[in-house]
Amino acid sequence: MALNNSTFKKIQSIVGAGYCSIKKEDLACYAYDATANRYLPDAVVFPKDAGEISKIIKLANSEEFYVIPRGSGSGMTGGSVAVMGGVVLVMTRLNRIIEIDTDNLIAFAEPGVITAHFHREVEKSGLFYPPDPSSSEFSTLGGNLAECAGGPRAVKYGVTRDYVLGLKVVLPTGEIIETGVKTAKGVVGYDLTRLLIGSEGTLGIITEMTLKLISLPETVRTMTAVFHEVGKAAETVSEIIRRGIVPRTIEFMDRASIICVENYLKLGLPVDAGALLLIEVDGRAEEAESAINRLEELCINLGAREVAIAKTKEEAAVIWKARKAISPALFTYAPDKINEDIVVPRSRIPDMVRRIEEMKNKTGLTIVGFGHAGDGNIHFNIMLDKKNREEVKKAWAVVEELFDYTVELGGTISGEHGIGITKAPYMPKEVGKDEIELMKKLKRLFDPNGILNPGKIFV
Repeated sequence: MALNNSTFKKIQSIVGAGYCSIKKEDLACYAYDATANRYLPDAVVFPKDAGEISKIIKLANSEEFYVIPRGSGSGMTGGSVAVMGGVVLVMTRLNRIIEIDTDNLIAFAEPGVITAHFHREVEKSGLFYPPDPSSSEFSTLGGNLAECAGGPRAVKYGVTRDYVLGLKVVLPTGEIIETGVKTAKGVVGYDLTRLLIGSEGTLGIITEMTLKLISLPETVRTMTAVFHEVGKAAETVSEIIRRGIVPRTIEFMDRASIICVENYLKLGLPVDAGALLLIEVDGRAEEAESAINRLEELCINLGAREVAIAKTKEEAAVIWKARKAISPALFTYAPDKINEDIVVPRSRIPDMVRRIEEMKNKTGLTIVGFGHAGDGNIHFNIMLDKKNREEVKKAWAVVEELFDYTVELGGTISGEHGIGITKAPYMPKEVGKDEIELMKKLKRLFDPNGILNPGKIFV
């Protein structure tokens, strides 16, 4: 299904010569995502609206070439790379916030809007869009929807799918459909909106979305709790939830992540600590103050050696700067990484943290743990040099064992990164044969010619 010159000229006639390219230097810029796996596409195209996308999709069906939708390329599982060649459809020109409806607490936006920009715009109106992936300063809303992104605030507010009311979508056969509602309730027919969220660009291309907003919390309070032992920190997370306290975030950093961020940013982090929790609460001023004081007392009683409550927004920003710097800082350990995002029931977090520590000691590999402990979402990163075959072999054996243990604990092998290409071989560990076959049937129903984002999710 290669792209020939005649077909490329037809694409040019749809979007204009200035919005598509087959130059190798342009293709190279869209050949990878955050996995660093590289697959050179046959062409890169920048459509401006659903109409142009529909025409390209219909052309792909008639002239047999693949189409791969892409936002900012910040995905962690290879979901936006052209594993079988084809046209990468870059959605960055569809970047309008169409409307923020303050009466009905909804917003209409296009998929190319940068997530953090959307946050800031709705907050100007005193409103709040909770989903906040760590990549929010550069990831797009469309990519967030495609992967059903989560983020630190998911412990209290849920994930992306909980804030999507409706969609405008180009199907893999070229039809343009609208799903969902603009209201708080709606149960007419099958919920196509929920089906499309998290489908990783395999069932349709989102061109517009209706998003639910809530009122902006009056006050946010932020604190850190430092522990000598990683196990104590994990047990504290479980106890916070058990006590019925619902912070908006409980972030976790192990010793290795603390050290690498400190070496990277020089913020004065406690490099001798076993673990650090970053906890945030929000709400009315008196509620937030009461909650942060309860959490401070609880952490101390459960073994925290030090607790610090940020006094200003600037102090809180420094704490978050440390947390969001972990991913880039990891490369001070090694040139490559295997990045996984397992989720376990919150009561089993201590078990999983202990198992990761055991694997670290057993293999001698550099394994860094951090993540959204408040909802059981732990990111473990194995730092290595992929040129070292023995190290790579050991690393993948660790992934296999930790995935097995995750499922044994009643968890899931992907909390917010999706499946893409990197996790596809492991999907049968969690999802049964009949369930996978049903998903494949849905894919064939939506995409009978198999032109949209092939090679993803299913092996």
